[in-house]
Amino acid sequence: MTLGLVAERTKGTEPEHMVEFREGVELLKNEYPEKALVRLRRAFEGDKRNPYYISFLGLSIARAEQKWDQATELCETAIQLQRKEIKFHLNLVEVYALAGRREKALDALDYASKLFGGDGRLKRARSKLQKRSAPLLPFVGRKHFLNRELGKLRHRVLKRFDK
Repeated sequence: MTLGLVAERTKGTEPEHMVEFREGVELLKNEYPEKALVRLRRAFEGDKRNPYYISFLGLSIARAEQKWDQATELCETAIQLQRKEIKFHLNLVEVYALAGRREKALDALDYASKLFGGDGRLKRARSKLQKRSAPLLPFVGRKHFLNRELGKLRHRVLKRFDK
């Protein structure tokens, strides 16, 4: 769904802060964190107790401004307000990961896993955070085609042994 379509559908039927929120989330999804930040700040100003606005504002601050402490605080506040929303936990994990706080991100994922069980979104987030294996040919670089292809082969072989 495009930003224009979102705005057109919601025009006149919802409070302005809800429209701003939807547009901000759409911009975040499309990798425009600075533009999203403007919209999400407006949404937050419209309703400062809405945990969705708080959480996504925190994520956009992390992506756009790299203000890790402020972003973390906002995401944690949203979780305190509504603990049973998995997206708030995922936003906090992303903020920790962006800030280079991998262990904190893994701890947050562990906590979310206790609350939500084996949700696929949590598993995908964990796989992004897991330590990568060393390249098989360290002298040519990780992105070299030989390392990529040998790494894929290693992954398939190890996967067969795990069964």
